[in-house]
Parts: sequence; C-alpha cells; structure tokens
Amino acid sequence: MTGDGNIPIHRPDVGDEEIAAVTAVLRSGWLTTGPECHAFEEELAAFVGARHAVVVNSCTAALHLGLDAVGVRRGDHVLVPALTFAATAEVVAYFGAIPVLVDVEPRTLCIDAGAASHAAAMLAGGGPYPGVRAPSPGKAILPVHYGGQMADVDGVAEIARHHGLRVIEDAAHALPSWTRAPRGPWRSVGTTSEITCFSFYATKTITTGEGGALVTDDAAIADRARRMSLHGLSNDAWKRNAGGRWDYEILDTGYKYNLTDVAAALGRVQLRKANALLEARRRVAERYDALLAAVDEVEIPTVDDDRRPSYHLYPLRLRRARLGIDRDGFIEALRERGVGVSVHWRPLHLHPYYRDTFGLRPEHFPVASAEWRRLVSLPIYPSLGDEEIERVAGAVRDLCRRHARGRLRA
Repeated sequence: MTGDGNIPIHRPDVGDEEIAAVTAVLRSGWLTTGPECHAFEEELAAFVGARHAVVVNSCTAALHLGLDAVGVRRGDHVLVPALTFAATAEVVAYFGAIPVLVDVEPRTLCIDAGAASHAAAMLAGGGPYPGVRAPSPGKAILPVHYGGQMADVDGVAEIARHHGLRVIEDAAHALPSWTRAPRGPWRSVGTTSEITCFSFYATKTITTGEGGALVTDDAAIADRARRMSLHGLSNDAWKRNAGGRWDYEILDTGYKYNLTDVAAALGRVQLRKANALLEARRRVAERYDALLAAVDEVEIPTVDDDRRPSYHLYPLRLRRARLGIDRDGFIEALRERGVGVSVHWRPLHLHPYYRDTFGLRPEHFPVASAEWRRLVSLPIYPSLGDEEIERVAGAVRDLCRRHARGRLRA
C-alpha cells in the first residue's frame, strides 16, 4: 500500500537481488548492450523452450522487427484484434501496411478465430471488409494474449496455413503462460508460432523497466532481428570491444532498438523469479474469484481449461443492466475509495485515428465495442496483501450493493 493509504493499480516487485545485479553492472564499466544482454537472451530462450531470443528495448520494437523479418511491406494487410494496445497496430502502419481489425471472443477477449478466418477470406477473395479499400491477400496475423491467457493459437495456425499468413504472437501480457489442445501436452508461450514477442515494461509480469524480446526457432529470423535492432550493423559494440573485429558494415537501414545491460541484469533476476511471481499473481486472482463470484452485478474473468495464464490482468466486467451506475462512474467511485483501477483497452476502431482513417464504426466489431464499456481492471501483482485484496473486493461489493438496480441507495 502507498504511504497515503491508497492501493495502486500496480506495484513493481523488485528487491535486493535485482538492486545488487544492477549495481554490479553499473560498477562493471559496461552499461549498454553486452554480456548481460547475451546471457538474458540465452536464459529467456531456454525458459520458454525456443532456440533463439533477441532482447530489445520494448515489445513494440520486437513486433516491428518481427514484421520486418517476415517481409511485411507497403500495401500489405495484417490482421490485428480490435481490442488491443496501440502498439499492435501501429507497427503495421510503420511499413505503410494496413492493419485489418478483427473482432474478439466474448469469453477470453482474444482474437476470434472465426472472425479472423472471415477477414482473411474477404481479403483473399476481394470482398468488402471494414477498413479495407483495396483488397489483396493478407500477409500476417498478430494474435494478442489478452490479460495473459493465450489466444486460440491452433485456430490461428490453421487460418494462417489456409491463407498463407505469417503468425507473430503479441505476448506482451503472457510470460509465463501455457496452452494445449484437448488432452494434448502443455505448450509454453514462445513455442506455438514462428515468432513471439514479449514486453518487460514496468507493469508486466517480469520487468526490465522498459524492454522486450522476440523469440523464434528460425535462426535467419533471429539474425535479421538482431542486426536490424542496431542500425543494420554487421557487428555490435560489445563484439567489437571484446576481442572481435573492430570494423563493421552497414548491411541494411535498421533501427535503434537494443536493450542495455543495466536493464538485462534486472531482467535476468526477474526471469529466475518468474514462476514464483506467477504463483503470487494466481493467489491474488483466486482470492478475487472467491470474494466476487457471488456478486450478481459483475462477471469475474474466465480461464479456459486448456489454458494456464500469467494473470497479468484481472479484468472484471460489469453487468451494466443490473447496475444504476455506468463503468466510468464505477471507476471514479473505486478511486474515491483509494483503489487504483484501469481499463484495458479502448478498442482501436473507437480511437479517432483508426475511426477516421479507415472509416470504422462500433457495429463493425460488436463484441469489442460492447465489452470494453464494461471492463474494469483491478489491481493484481505479487505484493498485493490479503488485507488489500479484501479492501478492493469489499469496495466492489459495496458499490454493487449501493447501485444495484431496484435497490439504489445514497
């Protein structure tokens, strides 16, 4: 809890081990991309079960590099869920490509495989689709693992095979997470598609402050992403200064996306704690479930039997027909009670840029349009104490009691 008695929406779980690791780097004389980054890459790849990892300064950078590696170019179409953060679609626009929005599943809020199949078919067949003025076959699809529960990766893979799409998973919320086919083996995030991208932003399940990574089994993709992450150079500074060749060549016009050793040192410690941090988040989610399951005015999150999520978010949904207060009023009332909350997210087609540029309307994506208006993300993080969980749930219950239709109270 903060000193003013409020419960923040997030509190990073950083301790003495992380501080010691960062301090050691600061004393080492080498602060930017170097041995800590290379070690972090090896450890991250091993953790998820991929062959290669490339650490960069954000998940946005990782997504951009992934699209570059699969050859997205101007005029290409890339399928993106309508309910996602700005980065998932804006990286498509970086190339002059067109983000093709797709509605989400009502249960998981992940991309709807049926809607994605329809969108891909419309693109391939030249039929009309919202926001698409000049149909052509799609190039890629970017499923997002909303809140840390993995999307239907098998459904997405089937669509990709049928329509020739490359798959790049936006797993900003999802380390660690697992999925499986019915009665099949569990598969880790990072192993279910050609490319997976992670975020290590301050609020994520493990953090480097700012940071991200791309993982893949394809050595050519990893090499391309690593080279493009640092100006398209053939040889990075650490290799040049650690006994390698002093010279380098510019092989392509790349970007400045490299991670620092300071950040990587923090990330390495966090990665070692990842499973313990997950269990702490699960504890919070299960306690919320127990405290809120019987409250008729809200819906608690659903976890499918074939998913093991990271519990990055706890997205509560209001049953608006049963409440005499709207979502925004509900949020304001929680904040007045000292509970930090948020919303993940306003769908892309309801933002002015996408609405006006592509002529999109709420009815084009009815699930995303309806669900975001009743979403409230409650605090969920490892250091959230039992008394704080009780206080958050108690505030939700009290508001529901006060504003339940038919028994409104002052």
